[in-house]
Amino acid sequence: MHRISIGTWAYSVGPYADNPIPFRTVVEGLRDMKFDGLELGAFGSHPKPENHPTKESRQTLKDLVESNGLKFSGIAGDMWSEHLVDAEDGGKSYLATVRKNLEFAKDLGITLFRVDTVQPPEVIDAIGKDVARDRVVKTWTEACKMAADMGIDVTWEFEPGFAFNRPSDIVELVDAMSGSKNFGPMFDTCHAYTCAVVGLRQTGGPREVSEDGVLELAKRLRGKINAIQLIDCDGSLNEHGTSTHTPIGDGNIDFGPVLTELTANGGVKHDWWTIDLCFWPNAWPATAQCKTAVDDFNKRYG
Repeated sequence: MHRISIGTWAYSVGPYADNPIPFRTVVEGLRDMKFDGLELGAFGSHPKPENHPTKESRQTLKDLVESNGLKFSGIAGDMWSEHLVDAEDGGKSYLATVRKNLEFAKDLGITLFRVDTVQPPEVIDAIGKDVARDRVVKTWTEACKMAADMGIDVTWEFEPGFAFNRPSDIVELVDAMSGSKNFGPMFDTCHAYTCAVVGLRQTGGPREVSEDGVLELAKRLRGKINAIQLIDCDGSLNEHGTSTHTPIGDGNIDFGPVLTELTANGGVKHDWWTIDLCFWPNAWPATAQCKTAVDDFNKRYG
């Protein structure tokens, strides 16, 4: 059986940016819905390095979560003001931001750190795939070394809105990072659908799609995945140019075969499944629907 968490960014960005749900309210609500944990979106008005600058303030935050019977399953830091694929400074600024967020994660006892490629997919056509890949691998390798020293794993959330979103390029980049033992891809079912079934915003080569693309991509990443996010998808992009995270049961994904594959062969070393309702306009009321669905998945495929 898996422990279930949800990304708190769903309640502080997009439709909630101007009226975020207070973090304490989120914690207490997730407790009441019998979640096991939460994945911290460390940006906006929610807890982040800047508004929790001391070890004492971070301990208070950790106590709030744990006193409500929850654990941190991971963290997503605010990296989007940085450059990675098209960085001209060798990744220096990006890595400084990584370190700041890793230190925050360590103080909270978090052992999973999310990254993405930051720049839109079109950047590959502008600078060339080989240059882009080499820059990402070099910088992420350094990030993984920092994370390893703190006992933290690094997980890459691929998606159509950022560079390296074709299935073959996703696999190739993961393989290029094989020297970093604390690195792996995050398998977000929604992003897998838009990348491998619909082929949205693909750059860097011919379009790659297939009807069974989600399952096929899971199989191509066997033994390498180090995080799983569960959410449905209707195959569209949201206003931010990335996958529309549809509440589970309202989209097109056939979860059974995918979860069977991920549970048997994914390679994830922990027992978390994380729900992601990012940018969904009614994420808070949809949370209970998704929790019920994932509880059912847990009984059948956990």
